[in-house]
Amino acid sequence: MKLKDMIPFLDEHKNDIKVHCAIGRNKVFEPLDVFKLGNFKEWQEHQKNKNFSRPYILSVIYCGKDEWLFAGIYKSLGVIGVSNSGYFIYETELTDIGAEYIGKAVIRFEKGFRQSYLCFEKHIENFYLIELYRDACKAAFPGYDKVDISWKDLSEWIKTDSWKTALENQKGVYLITDISNGKRYVGSAYGDEMIYGRWTSYIKNGHGGNAELKKLGFDYIKTNFKYSLLEIFKSTADDKIILERESWWKDVLMTRNKRFGYNDN
Repeated sequence: MKLKDMIPFLDEHKNDIKVHCAIGRNKVFEPLDVFKLGNFKEWQEHQKNKNFSRPYILSVIYCGKDEWLFAGIYKSLGVIGVSNSGYFIYETELTDIGAEYIGKAVIRFEKGFRQSYLCFEKHIENFYLIELYRDACKAAFPGYDKVDISWKDLSEWIKTDSWKTALENQKGVYLITDISNGKRYVGSAYGDEMIYGRWTSYIKNGHGGNAELKKLGFDYIKTNFKYSLLEIFKSTADDKIILERESWWKDVLMTRNKRFGYNDN
């Protein structure tokens, strides 16, 4: 089925629609991650050029080769300012047109060119529905063994239900890596705090109470730190076990050595 047949408005107003094929510059899946976090509207409203000169925006998000997630039809209300970095800030309004398909419809569109802002009437026949999910695409926890996340991303993802659920009932030993110099910090979460509580403290102040990390400054930490999990344990695990494993990892990774790490004990 063609997208225009699924949403007749698109055919009726094809000359008034600019297609936004959202794809990240440095991370191609950035807009998909932003959408899952519920921040796509704000992300889309910052544009390097005046790309939304037509009344409507058809937003589709890259999710694989020639596959795009339907993110909605927006009204473009014009430029309302310019950011400090020189981006034009648009005001937009998400319409209820095709709202039942937002985050659920996967569209096939073969875009063999770089341009990401298209006049819809030139491509209207080339947008096909290939899959329709029952539930809207949303944030998902990747698995304990796949967590390797920057401070910036963690500050957003940890707010989601899936991450909170995964981390709030798990004790564990974790690793913080400074990507600017390769130094590491091994920490543990036990007692009532669990991993969720411990990592939330890093989002609040960067150092979580650690003296060595305090010396680095919050802005430095936000830019250079990433977080991963070394071991996880059930909430019923004895705290002594967590502390023993923390000490073991500090020895293995030599994080008490000032050349290699930030642990001070």
